Amino acid sequence: MATLEVADYAVIVVTMIISSAIGVYYRLTGGKQRSTEEYFMANRTMRVAPVAIGLMVSYLSAVSVLGVSSENYVYGTQYAVINISYGLATPVVAYLYLPIFFKIGKASAFEYLQKRFGKAARMVGSFAFLLQLLLYSGVVLYAPALALETTTGFSKTASVIVIGLVCTFYSTIGGIKAVLVTDVFQGLLMLVAIVLVIVTAVMNVGGIDQIWEIAREGSRIEFDNISMDPTVRHTWWSLTFGGFFTYLSLYGTNQVQVQRMLTIKNLKDAQAATWWTWPLASLMSLGLCFSGLAMYTKYRDSDPLESGRINSYDQLMPLYVMDMFSAYPGVPGLFIAGIFSAGLSTISATVNSVAVVMLEDFIKPIYHLRNKELTVTRSIIISKILAFIVGIACIALAFMGHFLGGLLQAALTIFGVIGGPVFGMFSLGMFTRMGNQRGAIIGLLVSIAFCLWMGFGQPKPPIPNKLTVHYDYEGSSNLHNEYQQSNNDSYFYLYRISYMWYCPLGSIISFLLGWISSWISNLILGEKPQDVDPDLLIPILAARQRRR
Repeated sequence: MATLEVADYAVIVVTMIISSAIGVYYRLTGGKQRSTEEYFMANRTMRVAPVAIGLMVSYLSAVSVLGVSSENYVYGTQYAVINISYGLATPVVAYLYLPIFFKIGKASAFEYLQKRFGKAARMVGSFAFLLQLLLYSGVVLYAPALALETTTGFSKTASVIVIGLVCTFYSTIGGIKAVLVTDVFQGLLMLVAIVLVIVTAVMNVGGIDQIWEIAREGSRIEFDNISMDPTVRHTWWSLTFGGFFTYLSLYGTNQVQVQRMLTIKNLKDAQAATWWTWPLASLMSLGLCFSGLAMYTKYRDSDPLESGRINSYDQLMPLYVMDMFSAYPGVPGLFIAGIFSAGLSTISATVNSVAVVMLEDFIKPIYHLRNKELTVTRSIIISKILAFIVGIACIALAFMGHFLGGLLQAALTIFGVIGGPVFGMFSLGMFTRMGNQRGAIIGLLVSIAFCLWMGFGQPKPPIPNKLTVHYDYEGSSNLHNEYQQSNNDSYFYLYRISYMWYCPLGSIISFLLGWISSWISNLILGEKPQDVDPDLLIPILAARQRRR
């Protein structure tokens, strides 16, 4: 196994210093973070371009960079169909969900749940979000660190600590401005890492057309799976419909993305940023897909997993880089900096967003119960302490992943099975007048319980010879081996459903059960649907409400 040289470590250190320096710069400039409005929302002074890039890279974790490429290497190009769903979901986000959050104008997206349903709904939704994001972030640190250690010799412990501490530092002192600007820098490094893989393959085989031809000969070109069987892992239906709901849950109601869009001064520009995110996300996604085909040109006759060079396919891309560039000091370091950047963008998003949710949804209500108000100065201090604690918590959860192997699958799946139900809860409030707090909470909790049962209830499969990790583009993932999600008739049907259906099922169950429960509770208690503030409804319903 080739190892990193001094020049590689130097490149990694320089990129980490640049990210940290951006945090220091934004701590010392502008309003110098004298208010939570600046710390969490940048005083709404951000431009379209950095926000669009930030929206794209926030969930393009290192796990996704490694996983999407290996998905195409192992199974072929069917996964690329998911990009269609991004285009279908973008206008829904821009014109139905985003205007409502702009009217509220608060840093926490869960402010909506309190205004629409009540305090209890806000607390339950916030807690689900915190659980989802913290567990996922621990995996985002651990999984790539393990892959890099196996293929490059870069210490797993060092990877976790470096990424965790660097992003905690610049996120804590620099606030949302630092997070968004570093996202731009880190996005460029990620793009460089992908281009490195593709360009070397082009040079080796004689052109892009040759990569495509070799992939075709190896049965890696596939776009025609139109099976309507939901147990088939990737089909046109699961990728477009499942991807549609996944995109909506991530960009329509997720705290991380909503908060970023609210850093822009007006709705029109925020909608423009949302539209720009679509081609940027698709460009990166298709690049990762093609990089998998590029790696196939080298390893098609000597699969590194079968030969024992790697333990799982998520280690394939760093192995390829070391095989191709170990003779060029500094180049492998640039690639690893790109992987680190993918991790930094995700963890920094977690640090800032979880901090604002904890402050607005938990700390401030406690003060209000005591009939006290948080001063601006104290709010800023508490915000930074929370950001620091969240960053350290992510590092701790990553090391838990080392000792508790099951946590990896649990955390990755929780990202999908919680995100869908929370999205359904928000949609219940925005798309209906009937929805009330009882129904919203019942719908959310039952949906989460159902999805957890569906995701984790299947019998433990036999230990396979090969373990592969597959991820959807935005980070929602499925740790999966040759024996799982197979059409084994001995498994209960719901246990065999493709992970791409978890988010839509969770969303629909949460919404429908919430609506039915609201209707029943109103019927039993003799209550009428509440007089909903039009600003809390989608535009069509809002117009009708105003005419009442």
